[in-house]
Amino acid sequence: MKKTRLNLPIIIGLVFLAIVLLVAVFAEALMPYSLSELSAPYARPSSAHPLGTNDIGQDILSELLIGTRTTLLTGMTSALFIIVIGTGIGLIGGYIGGRTDKALRGLTSVFMAVPQLPFAIVLVTFLEPGIWNIIIAICLTSWTTTARIVRAKVIEVKSMPFVLAEEAMGQRKIIIALRHILPNIMDIVMMRATLAVSSAMLTEASISFLGLGVYNQKSWGAILYYAFRKNGVVAGLYWWYIPPLVCISLCIFAFVLIGYYGLGSSNTQARKDYQVIG
Repeated sequence: MKKTRLNLPIIIGLVFLAIVLLVAVFAEALMPYSLSELSAPYARPSSAHPLGTNDIGQDILSELLIGTRTTLLTGMTSALFIIVIGTGIGLIGGYIGGRTDKALRGLTSVFMAVPQLPFAIVLVTFLEPGIWNIIIAICLTSWTTTARIVRAKVIEVKSMPFVLAEEAMGQRKIIIALRHILPNIMDIVMMRATLAVSSAMLTEASISFLGLGVYNQKSWGAILYYAFRKNGVVAGLYWWYIPPLVCISLCIFAFVLIGYYGLGSSNTQARKDYQVIG
């Protein structure tokens, strides 16, 4: 009997993301200080404040913990909408074809021509500050790559014998698409999901870094914004700006580990596609 090898990279990624998820859920219980509790400003890391304090004396570790919730919620919610929209458009266009496919390809091309980050920044600027407005701004242009890749995969799958047999038997197209085609493109969908979360987290951090994030709500990007705005970098307050950078980088790395190694050791072609679409 062949032994199943443990996929160490994906285990590392899942364990790290599980820890981050638990921190996001139980942030208030884990915070050593409430954000309303103020100490000496610009305090260096110590036993009382492991990551020091910011310009108004808030504990940076507490900021980091509560900021996990906003950053993770934005990234995962945006990714969910991106994948649903992109997969839906790619599946419909690729399978139905004809004028429907032509119209959806035109729509996708129009949105692909819009630069994602500048568009998100402009949209958030004109909308009221709020986490859902940031999510909307991220989703409006981020679904296009998923749609194009899914469409190409659907066109490949729909020409396979098992799909042609279902069509010959008169099966409804929606049943064929959902029951036979969609399960056979889930590897691509999952790859795009991991990349979508990473991209959305980076976009949220960029928007918050520019001061356009959710007002009076902590996120990793917002911590960076105040660290730069209050001259934390110039003053060499490394304990203020390095922790959020590390957290963002590790989260993205964990999602990449899951997306790449979660494809299975034998799925060489899918891994090549992952490198191309990443």
